[in-house]
Amino acid sequence: MPRATQSRKEQTAPATAADARLQQMRRRVHLGRLGVWAAVAAGPIALAVAVATPATVVRAAPATKPATVKTAVSANPSGYATVFLSAWLRSRAGAESTAQARLAQSMAPDVDLPGTADAQPEPESVVAVRSAQQTGTAWSVTLAAQYTDGRLRYYAVPVTADASGATFAVTGPPGVVAGPARAEVPTSPYGVSVPTDSDLSATAGEFLAAYLTGAGEVDRYLSPGVQLSPVSPAPYETLTLQQVLAVEEAAVAESVPADGTRVRVMTQVEARDRAGWWPLAYELTLTARSGRWEITALQTGTTAQAGGTR
Repeated sequence: MPRATQSRKEQTAPATAADARLQQMRRRVHLGRLGVWAAVAAGPIALAVAVATPATVVRAAPATKPATVKTAVSANPSGYATVFLSAWLRSRAGAESTAQARLAQSMAPDVDLPGTADAQPEPESVVAVRSAQQTGTAWSVTLAAQYTDGRLRYYAVPVTADASGATFAVTGPPGVVAGPARAEVPTSPYGVSVPTDSDLSATAGEFLAAYLTGAGEVDRYLSPGVQLSPVSPAPYETLTLQQVLAVEEAAVAESVPADGTRVRVMTQVEARDRAGWWPLAYELTLTARSGRWEITALQTGTTAQAGGTR
């Protein structure tokens, strides 16, 4: 067979599967070369992208440690000054070996002991009443010394303290000073007089009786969701309601007002035990519900007791 005729037959023969795969591989290589040369023409960065495109890597952000905020702590040396003055007033020169003298000298080695006689009365109690920071480390603590004969004497004790409250030192002898002036008492907000035979007064009195004497259950007088535990053991045997004063006029309404109405009252009682009788006062918050008054909060001084699911 002539060579030309054989060549034409090979060109027209159907392609096999192996030939097809070979052609695909050749096309891929050709296209890859074109991409590389195009990237070279575009610049180094494009070349790097064309040659190898790295997988996208997501890096976890490093865990951030919580910042530690340090704040300066102003040490109040009133307790230290109280211990020192109590020991100093119970010490005397010439008797340095006593426990009180040793304690006073250990806290203030440069302070002399008082030269008192053996019959000198000792204070019954020493209490800090005021402390003032004069500089960063210097304090002046005012203390009241009360004696069994009724005398009351005030002393100012100079003390130095570090910022952390770890170390203290008395820097000089005490000085006798005038006591703090009596503060003006503000006008009481409890200006509405509540009859002691009203439903509100009865609730307040019965609640306090259960609270202080154990007469009855405290829970029966409380608003839903309020929890108050009685004083245990009960300190008093009987309790008598003396006076009830309120802030809101709703406390003296002829009938219990609408549900949710709240009033604040000051309740004064007389509690008795075997030793005698004691005039006491309690601030209460009462809330109207279903035609009756219920205790919502009890407050003594600045400490409120209320809340808590039961």
